[in-house]
Amino acid sequence: MKSSVRIVEMGPRDGLQNEPKEVPTAVKIELIERLADAGLPAVEATAFVSPKCVPQMADHTEVLERVRRKPGVDYPVLTPNLKGFESARAAGATEVAVFAAASEAFSKKNINCSIAESLDRFRPVTEAAKVAKIKVRGYVSCVLGCPYEGEIAPKRVADVAKALYEMGCYEVSLGDTIGTGTPEKTKAMIQACAAQMPMEKLAGHYHDTYGQALANIYASLELGVGTFDASIAGLGGCPYAAGASGNVATEDVVYMLHGVGVRTGIDLERLVDIGQWISGVLKRDYGSKAGKAIAAKKKK
Repeated sequence: MKSSVRIVEMGPRDGLQNEPKEVPTAVKIELIERLADAGLPAVEATAFVSPKCVPQMADHTEVLERVRRKPGVDYPVLTPNLKGFESARAAGATEVAVFAAASEAFSKKNINCSIAESLDRFRPVTEAAKVAKIKVRGYVSCVLGCPYEGEIAPKRVADVAKALYEMGCYEVSLGDTIGTGTPEKTKAMIQACAAQMPMEKLAGHYHDTYGQALANIYASLELGVGTFDASIAGLGGCPYAAGASGNVATEDVVYMLHGVGVRTGIDLERLVDIGQWISGVLKRDYGSKAGKAIAAKKKK
């Protein structure tokens, strides 16, 4: 098992993108800055996507240009195509991310194209990023289940992950979009991917719909995965997956990792303060179990 783990914070992008009410730009910027100050080594800041498709991310340029960037922290932004990449580069992006799926049905529902077509869209992005010396991170969704196709064969996941890695993604994040995965299925999927590309280039992104995210993270740790995505206060979810409750809470992940002696470099108490704050701003119940317990203990 790794002695230290890198957490990629998803809250400002994946966590906020489907919020029904507009989140003020100033709130997004404060959230990003506070997360970086709490010790997160990477904070996904925004998405350079069409405002018609994702209205919540319409202020992407302003967010990226105005955020105070902390030395040593990465601020990746989602760029689904070359147009998005060029806009991100103009706004000062130093890392971008592309998003594929292991399910044909999900790919067509989510981005209106086949898996092969989506990969073709990303190649110009990775080529342009290489010239501009901008890092590219890859995502694969539906790695452990699809709302339309059911279970997904590990080899299909591995094939997409390998394609992203070979086109230039420095890391590929494996997403259990609807949260149906369990530890043994997670291990089988990771092992299939690790047979096609280096284990150290894989990351885990597990939703907690069925309460399995922490177990899946631990199973991944046992195999040698050293990077995991999480979202402050458990914000976010998948609009295409009925009942998908969202990302695993960063606070819960950090609590577990610290409890088994794995270093993260993250201040858990500061995370809890941030989680309570953003939940209050969004008028949402605080979605972290560990965070609730720590906050209650501090009140005594």
